[in-house]
Amino acid sequence: MVESGETSPSHAPDELLSIGEMSRRTGVAVSALHFYEKLNLIASTRTPGNQRRYPRHMLRRVSLITVSKRLGIPLADVQEAFADVPLTETPSHEDWQRASRRWKRDLERRREGIERLERELTGCIGCGCLSMKACGLLNPDDALGSQGSGPQRLQDLEDSDD
Repeated sequence: MVESGETSPSHAPDELLSIGEMSRRTGVAVSALHFYEKLNLIASTRTPGNQRRYPRHMLRRVSLITVSKRLGIPLADVQEAFADVPLTETPSHEDWQRASRRWKRDLERRREGIERLERELTGCIGCGCLSMKACGLLNPDDALGSQGSGPQRLQDLEDSDD
């Protein structure tokens, strides 16, 4: 407990955390931390005894990865968002702001696509017409098959946002 007039102990920015401490502080399994490190989402150093030590600033990265996973954001998108955020040194405020702006643009595109799909599905399911000619979601006679597999109309919309 901190008594009146005392300050709480501060943590040095270059403080290193064990993998167990990272797991405890973030709620992320040790195996997941290993996986994130293989993907270069996070980084550690090694002690002379070959134990991992994580710089304190990795706590923020792991927390953002956790939030992303809860929102259904693929790790490849997290990698892209973190691309310009330094891995081996403490990121600056500007580094995080730049990543945030990039991520926000991506999330806005995703939201627009989901809202568009919601409108189309609501109209299609709600109308009950079952018309292969009038429905904007269907692909009569596999007309889009030559363009590749998957939902071509949605992929076209995503590509046009870039």
